[in-house]
Amino acid sequence: MPLNFDDTRLPSPFLNKDHDAWREQVRRFVDNEIMSSIKQWEEDGYIPDELWPKAAEIGLLQMGYPETYGGISEGIDIFFKLVAYEELARCGAGGIIATLMVHSIGLPPVVKYASDAIKAMVVPQVLNGEKKIALAITEPSGGSDVANLQTTARREGDYYIVNGAKTFITAGMRADYFTTALRTGDDGAGGISLLLIPGDLPGISRSQLKEKQGWWCSDTAIIYFDNVKVPVENIIGVENKGFTAIVGNFNSERLTLAAGAISAARVCIEEAYLWAVERKTFGKQLSKHQVIAHKFAEMVRRVNASQAYMDNCAWQMKTGNARASDIALLKVQATQTMEFCAREAMQILGGISFIRECRTERIYREVRVMAIGGGSEEIMRDLASRQMGL
Repeated sequence: MPLNFDDTRLPSPFLNKDHDAWREQVRRFVDNEIMSSIKQWEEDGYIPDELWPKAAEIGLLQMGYPETYGGISEGIDIFFKLVAYEELARCGAGGIIATLMVHSIGLPPVVKYASDAIKAMVVPQVLNGEKKIALAITEPSGGSDVANLQTTARREGDYYIVNGAKTFITAGMRADYFTTALRTGDDGAGGISLLLIPGDLPGISRSQLKEKQGWWCSDTAIIYFDNVKVPVENIIGVENKGFTAIVGNFNSERLTLAAGAISAARVCIEEAYLWAVERKTFGKQLSKHQVIAHKFAEMVRRVNASQAYMDNCAWQMKTGNARASDIALLKVQATQTMEFCAREAMQILGGISFIRECRTERIYREVRVMAIGGGSEEIMRDLASRQMGL
């Protein structure tokens, strides 16, 4: 079998003709709107605003959200989302998924916990690509230890007064709204609230983090809050009960990170294969050397195992029986598979893999952000072991 992007994907019993049709639609979008421009966007450090309405035209932004607010939920399961993330990853730039689909981590708490008035104001604008919403949790003082965040929101009459800073905020430079985790009460998880903060309020400033190893086209930012007055009605859920809303979205985020990582691994296999069957060394195709052939066999083995694990975790979510331990370990498995395949593909490609025209070069640089973002390997193993009662 040729080791192209499609043939390195195991047939899945969870996908049907509707998923296949959706894959074709997203693939056309990626081919027509992203592939020819991604190199320039990477150099520019941002994605043009026009891409969001174009993504909305095919339903990419709306999938899985309530139809009341302009979403598309009828007949949509978690596998539609995974298909979309797989196809977006074909461009070899993780910043596309992280930024174009950032509402997938910023919007769900609003949909689930905000007031009807806030939902009606925010959700339709985000789903049609007119506005952008980012998730603001990580702080300069720490990332994974969410329960100990330091940015504060002090209640004064009809407003919260917000002070502090958030960092590594994906799509933070151009976000119109921030779903923001803040300390409104005592120390620990019991003193955390979620607040929707419009990005144009007085006292908000932003600084772009440009010197990044990967995700160049993602406008990652530090957000500063200096006595920002936020209306009390912008609370998402109940005051001091925001921690549950934060962690409730982690499973979905980690599952989609895994989908992107596994697809990136398949991109690496495809590029290395195309090179190996054309390149000749010592009188024969590079792919005919046993040491190279075994590299491909091992890459495919790891991709197959990771995809099978991902399909099972997605099935758990679809049936309402998701185990946080499995999804945490899936993320470790998927990102380590991505790292292995990126390294092995670069060994096969040789010098050409060191050139920016190569998708594998971009993917290799993005291994670390995938292994750390959404929960590092260490945090994921610790979470899984605790879920196991160890």
